[in-house]
Amino acid sequence: MSLEKYTPAWVKRIGLVTVLLIFVGGIVFWGGFNWALEATNKESFCISCHEMEENVFREYQNTVHYTNRTGVRATCPDCHVPKEWGPKMIRKMQASNEVLHKILGSVNTPEKFNKKRHELAQHEWDRMKKADSRECRNCHNYSFMDYTEQGDRPARMHPKAFDEGKTCIDCHKGIAHQLPQIDQHIGKQNEGALEISHGDKPKPAEDAAEKK
Repeated sequence: MSLEKYTPAWVKRIGLVTVLLIFVGGIVFWGGFNWALEATNKESFCISCHEMEENVFREYQNTVHYTNRTGVRATCPDCHVPKEWGPKMIRKMQASNEVLHKILGSVNTPEKFNKKRHELAQHEWDRMKKADSRECRNCHNYSFMDYTEQGDRPARMHPKAFDEGKTCIDCHKGIAHQLPQIDQHIGKQNEGALEISHGDKPKPAEDAAEKK
């Protein structure tokens, strides 16, 4: 039985061998493209430039996201690259701007980096806010939180924040990297000291004086 009459006209025009070569070439291209995505989505790639390795990566190593009792880690791409295909592609295209600034040497020294720290942090906070802290929720889904296992403060504040429509980054800035000189209502006031901002906001001077 001849299959010629069932063969599409466009296949006849270019030939079956050409079609097979295009098919194989497509597989090779897709495999290479996916390999490149995965290769650029690893912590080792993120810290391959000294701007990241000597600044934010060192800060991150001092946090619970890097080392903890359970050994569960959130690496750079876990927090900064979406897992969904569409948002991931958008983020990858945006990252081309970071390559440009690597070439220009915009933040190639700690002094330059710290000078732009607030601007860089604000861009990331805005991105996370817009996405409803999507990357945080890959691990910290509030729908499955057991408030009885949390401390008094988070068990009290989390339901309230969720009811008010707040997202993770509204309250949890500075959990993996040094905060720029900002204030957040649940965190430690940061005056630019080289430390990660955690804990309660310091009491006003008059309150501290009263306690004395």
